[in-house]
Amino acid sequence: MAPEYRIEDLAQASGATVRTIRGYQDRGLLPAPERRGRANVYGPDHLFRLRQIAGLLDRGYTLASIKELLDAWDTGRGLGGVLGLVAEVHGPWTGERAGRITRAQLTAKFGGEADDRAIGEAVELGVLERLPGSDEEFGVPSPQELAVAVELYAAGVPLTAIAAQLREVRGQVEQMTSRFLEFTTEHVFARYLGHPRTTDAADDAASMVRRLKPLAQQTVEVELARAMRMFATRHLEGHLASGAYAEAVHAAGGEVAVQLPASTINAVEKLVGPKGVGAFIAAATEREVNKRTLDSLASPPRG
Repeated sequence: MAPEYRIEDLAQASGATVRTIRGYQDRGLLPAPERRGRANVYGPDHLFRLRQIAGLLDRGYTLASIKELLDAWDTGRGLGGVLGLVAEVHGPWTGERAGRITRAQLTAKFGGEADDRAIGEAVELGVLERLPGSDEEFGVPSPQELAVAVELYAAGVPLTAIAAQLREVRGQVEQMTSRFLEFTTEHVFARYLGHPRTTDAADDAASMVRRLKPLAQQTVEVELARAMRMFATRHLEGHLASGAYAEAVHAAGGEVAVQLPASTINAVEKLVGPKGVGAFIAAATEREVNKRTLDSLASPPRG
């Protein structure tokens, strides 16, 4: 005969409180007990459900998301498959591992003076995470992101400007991400949404998410590199042709150092050899300046 529980006995067997059990019932997370006379009687299914909920809470799921998962189970869609899909979506999207850093290390990396305001802003942005029970150590969800901030600060960018730039970039990336998800949902995941999500369908969707994860990152990386090359080239050309640059050349006695990317230097070396790099770049620059001068002379006057 299957065991039966009064609510106090169920609380003791499950480790939950009576108040918690009643709260789960009110939220629809726990089925109603069987009514026998004036008493409510619970069974093994209730105990199993309470243990399921406890396990999901330990894994970081909210009660709202647990409700969705349990509803999937109750309607025959398969909790195992749904959990696999949720775990895939909520799991890491890069191979980067989180790290830790002490307050003293942060201070050393950012100017040698403690800045609690800047630390608070970094926590707000998620660049740092406060660790329970510690005021002297922080979690670092993305060591790469923190390293970028360190390099920008070392190059002379104020912390306030770095934070503002991160907010702007994050907003733009979130817009791209939203569009990418709309695109993949329309063309890929629609097939899983048009019918009840069985275990097999959920498994297939989780596998598809696993395949698409690197594609999203690769697309952004490739397009960012393309845009950086295009705009950096325009920026450099604009400076080379500007009056400010000409004045700098004149002030420097006719010579000024221009730092070029290593990839550009390597490409020139392959064309003309190491000894011809300087002459090649000088000739290319002079040719571009002459071209722009002729273009300006050939252009009809405005007005």
